[in-house]
Amino acid sequence: MRRAHDVVIIGAGVVGTSIAYHLSKHGVDAVLLDRGDIAGGTSSACDGHVLTIDKNPGYDSRLAQKSQAILHDLIQQLPLDAGYRNWGSVLAVESEEDMEAAERFAESKREHGTAIRLMDRAEMRADAPNLAEDIAGGILCGSDSVINPMALAFGLAEGARQNGVELQPFTEVSAIDLDEKGVCAVRTDRGTIFTRAAVCAAGVWSPRIAATVGIQLPIRPRKGHVLVAEQDRLPYWRNMLEFGYLMAKRGVPREVEPDMEQCGVAFVFERTVAGNFLLGSSREFVGFEPGVNPEVVRLMARRAERFFPCIADVHIIRVYTGFRPYTPDHRPIISPVDEAPGFFVAAGHEGNGIGLAAITGRLISDMVLGKEPIVDPSPLLLERFAAN
Repeated sequence: MRRAHDVVIIGAGVVGTSIAYHLSKHGVDAVLLDRGDIAGGTSSACDGHVLTIDKNPGYDSRLAQKSQAILHDLIQQLPLDAGYRNWGSVLAVESEEDMEAAERFAESKREHGTAIRLMDRAEMRADAPNLAEDIAGGILCGSDSVINPMALAFGLAEGARQNGVELQPFTEVSAIDLDEKGVCAVRTDRGTIFTRAAVCAAGVWSPRIAATVGIQLPIRPRKGHVLVAEQDRLPYWRNMLEFGYLMAKRGVPREVEPDMEQCGVAFVFERTVAGNFLLGSSREFVGFEPGVNPEVVRLMARRAERFFPCIADVHIIRVYTGFRPYTPDHRPIISPVDEAPGFFVAAGHEGNGIGLAAITGRLISDMVLGKEPIVDPSPLLLERFAAN
């Protein structure tokens, strides 16, 4: 491992590898570190949705759309197949009462430039014959896609390596050192790396890194379960989420069973390139407790059967859990840190890290290089929490 680099990137998930790749395209001398393997953390324990349909109208939707556009071009450049498929996604709406809220949501999204449209009961049944007959309708977004998160991270890392970035997995950062000018070194269990710029992209583990330079990050682990079904009967060809997922994601009360409300269970379906399908989702604040909760799994399976009754006898071959890096306003922190010049944060994406990895890499690259950011980063800056 070399002892000096212009930029040190901490965290080799999809966000950190995206940053490394974007910097590498400018010939930046960088090293990418992770205490484990590439994509060994949250990026190996999530789904692969690249969505704009679930984003709030306005800035959040525009940010997701820009990231989708960057990713669409990016995957053509990567040396590995990341399993990218543009199948589109649908928000399934349970009741006629919810359809009124869905119509308002869709109209607001369209006003802010998102290409989506409503589907009535008949069109939903035509598009998804296996859907429960009483589902009232849905919202379709054709620009949404799916990708293999681990393949994306490995593709970005390999692309960065080919462009000159040094990859150092299994290297744990213990502290970042400052001098009168700002960042001067990153200390690891394999030695000290001298640098003037350090990017913290360590997801839920970012607060520990930031604390070494006296910075508090309002990021908490929000645990989620994912169910993997056998390669059997694929109930639908697109990806689907229930409309209530938007409320579960933001902690808004819903009319569901109390246990489902408590565990943040909402129906999410993802078709994979391999032929399996994934079922989600759950949301819990339980610290870093990684174990699978059988009761949460049962609740998720029952919620999935509500929308696709045909999967009642499909075998679940695997269940895994991961930790979303949650922030109080559900937006990531993509920001320089004024109190520690040369220190940058790219964390707090919660369940949006896969979809926002491309725009995050580009934004951090612009910030590190002192270029005009590709989009206005103001709503993403760390300083927004200081004002609260």
